[in-house]
Amino acid sequence: MKQNFYQFKAMSLQGKEISMEDFKGKAVVVVNTASKCGLTPQYEGLEKLYKKYKDDGLVILGFPSNQFANQEPGDEKSIAEGCLVNYGVTFPMFSKVDVNGESAHPVFKYLTGELGTVFGRRVKWNFTKFLIDRNGKPVKRFAPTRKPETMEESIKKVLETK
Repeated sequence: MKQNFYQFKAMSLQGKEISMEDFKGKAVVVVNTASKCGLTPQYEGLEKLYKKYKDDGLVILGFPSNQFANQEPGDEKSIAEGCLVNYGVTFPMFSKVDVNGESAHPVFKYLTGELGTVFGRRVKWNFTKFLIDRNGKPVKRFAPTRKPETMEESIKKVLETK
């Protein structure tokens, strides 16, 4: 059977297993995050998009990862506090995962398999963003350096389709 986004599960920062099926019918942005990265201020832009479009069906899912230059060294509690205190993040955040290699979380294995780049299928750095349509189909990948606000048009297009 062909894989789809909704078959995966992940642990929330609070230690609760969450099924991606919970997000069926929503536009989903999956992003790998880090709290000690030069791109960490992107939390702010992601939160703005989330607040602006969550009532229209957008959800952003943050997955902390320590695979890039040790930029997410903390435990779940310190990650949660950093996101909340520094950036007011209210979108769902998950437990720390690997995004590349054998131990990569299945969500990232799936997304990088569906949306490779000219550079291959690996996640290049923190804050790589994947947009998934309301039917669970990965539709677009955004480079780590692309600011969240540059995704707005793509998000609006996905939200318009039912």
